[in-house]
Amino acid sequence: MAKSPKISANHEPGGLIVHISGLLPSLSPAEQRVARLVVSDPAAAARRTITDLATAAETSEATVIRFCRSVGMDGYPQLRIRLAAEAARRVEPPDARVVGGDIPPGADLAQIIATIAFNDARAVEETAEQLDPAICEQVVEAINGAGRIDIYGAGASGFVASDFQQKLHRIGRIAFYFPDVHTALTSAALLGKGDIAIGISHTGTTSDVIEVLEQARKRGASTVALTNFPRSPITEVADFVLTTAARETTYRSGATASRLAQLTVVDCLFVGVAARNRSRARKALEATAEAVQSHRVGANRRRA
Repeated sequence: MAKSPKISANHEPGGLIVHISGLLPSLSPAEQRVARLVVSDPAAAARRTITDLATAAETSEATVIRFCRSVGMDGYPQLRIRLAAEAARRVEPPDARVVGGDIPPGADLAQIIATIAFNDARAVEETAEQLDPAICEQVVEAINGAGRIDIYGAGASGFVASDFQQKLHRIGRIAFYFPDVHTALTSAALLGKGDIAIGISHTGTTSDVIEVLEQARKRGASTVALTNFPRSPITEVADFVLTTAARETTYRSGATASRLAQLTVVDCLFVGVAARNRSRARKALEATAEAVQSHRVGANRRRA
């Protein structure tokens, strides 16, 4: 299986801002300053001359031009046109105090709720918009035909990996999740042709997940990477690359929007697999639900 193609420079399904955000870590430090200005306020960037943007980013006009080419634009005029179109279609948050996803010092709980709700919803929507159905179809087919499925993730991505394993297990698929890198590596070493390994990493730089995915690939298993950044290191050891579109800002270590974006992709894959085995999946879900039914408090049962 061939590695998934990169998104065309002339068409970003999730929008130009999502595309630039995904490429941010692969840009030079000076280009990153330009990117952050563009991403934070596309409308303002579209109104600026190349000199104005370079000055605001504390860099040169040549760097702005390099940035344009790095994100697939022919030059600055094309970037301004695309940014203006992007700004016109962007949905503004319902609360005017919600700006760029940052929660300022002293924010009251109402503002915190509005900011988190807006950014979480946007992460899910933008992830769905830029998700490539053709690549998803190939991954679903690979999972559907796999003899065994190993899923890897660390930290918050580990919770998503565990969720995916549990979902697949509920419909009778042989799937494993190993939170410990040593057991993950030993499991990956036993994979082979016809098996599939799925690595989940928001940054795409988590060495444990990359190492395990690489081990699985060496053994002949198909490999899938789920990451927010299409040029991150994990994509180099993946046959298929699926991307999210989450922009973490304040309290990034909490991995909030990124986790929901990953779960969106996981749910799409799970339902895709279940839909191909509708009768089997339904019977498995009914059997597993019945198995735990006795551990649920009935509607007519009163607590002591």
